[in-house]
Amino acid sequence: MRIDTVRAVPGLSGFFFDDQRAIKQGATREGFDYDGQPATAGFDRIREAGESLIVELELADGTVVTGDCAAVQYSGAGGRDPLFRASEYRPVVEEKVADELRGRDATMFRQNATVVEDLDPARSDGDRLHTAVRYGVSQALLNAAARATGQTPAGVVSAAYRSEMAGSPVPVFGQSGDERRINAEKMLIKGVPVLPHGLFNSVEKVGADGEGLREYVAWLRERTDELGPATYSPRFHLDVYGILGEVFEPPYDRDEVVDYFRSLAEAAGPYPLQVEGPMDAGDRADQIRRMAQLRDGLADAGVDVDIVADEWCNTFDDVRAFVDAGAADVVQIKTPDLGGIHRSAEAVLYCDGTDTRAYLGGTCNETATSARACANVALATDAAQVLAKPGMGFDEGFMIVTNEMRRTLARTGGETTDSEHADGPYDGTRPTASDGGTRR
Repeated sequence: MRIDTVRAVPGLSGFFFDDQRAIKQGATREGFDYDGQPATAGFDRIREAGESLIVELELADGTVVTGDCAAVQYSGAGGRDPLFRASEYRPVVEEKVADELRGRDATMFRQNATVVEDLDPARSDGDRLHTAVRYGVSQALLNAAARATGQTPAGVVSAAYRSEMAGSPVPVFGQSGDERRINAEKMLIKGVPVLPHGLFNSVEKVGADGEGLREYVAWLRERTDELGPATYSPRFHLDVYGILGEVFEPPYDRDEVVDYFRSLAEAAGPYPLQVEGPMDAGDRADQIRRMAQLRDGLADAGVDVDIVADEWCNTFDDVRAFVDAGAADVVQIKTPDLGGIHRSAEAVLYCDGTDTRAYLGGTCNETATSARACANVALATDAAQVLAKPGMGFDEGFMIVTNEMRRTLARTGGETTDSEHADGPYDGTRPTASDGGTRR
């Protein structure tokens, strides 16, 4: 079945664009807004309304499938593409992308997605498609292939990479936003497998000596015991946006830092703890070096806290670099930053067989369409965890991602209720050099 028509419609996303640099530099909250001047190129103010670009593909039988171009909340930070403006990229989709896709066989998902990747060669003038464009177009191509072949989107990805699908829902990671206590309590009552993110994005929240984060972990453990369902055993996952690197100077394997992480583990116990983005070194090479230093220091001291890569881990090549260096226990695969959604699948599969787990993440600033596509990729690649998105209200994103996985599993004969999750084997070949990388 061929692709006949390509359209693009400006839309909304599930949250906001925030200037992370300005926030880290001390911008003050004024209600829901921030007071101060933006510090990142492209921002007119520190907090701006999120945007998306809806991509519609009309197939030869008249069916219309969609995908949503969306970018992360903290656009332009940590080596990511700049702020995404839907109006700027609408003509790109309806002209350049459409010219390439019209008439192509809709069943050929991986090949079609690669064609879109090839529209943005790495040139010195920086003229390339924004990651958000590649992300949205590839979602539409995935849904087109599913429609044309009568499969689920997860089935399309599994067939394309010869991967073994998860037999039960992938553990969902809930994000609380700034309502880190109320929303965490919601998560506990609902038995969310991984929680609560926490949004510790300033020294004020973490504490000048890290005491605020430690007190929160102790509170979370107490409320887990009080509110969680019977036999509930969640994993705690906290994102600190590099702030611990401001509280503790390098080197990160010294006793002061290791002892602090030990205190976090003790506050969380008996529940496992993972900390995302402990520092932001300013570039990928230094970030990998410092993350590996911290991870080795914790391992040598027997401190059982997992370290999650986020800052400077954006593209497939970045994921590969962190995994190959052993710089993280978990890598966040930040789906909009990888561009095509097939790149996210490849990144998850690259982690298989290593001691690094794959967290299929993304951003609160996505849409229901992109969240459902990612839920299918998580099932197809059997990721370690998948983000509840979009939005920062928690309940809506958790519902969207969970229900999509259960619907998909009901169609494919899998277990539709949560059960103990185990990583399955990847029964197929690794991405080749032309696909984006080779194994070490």
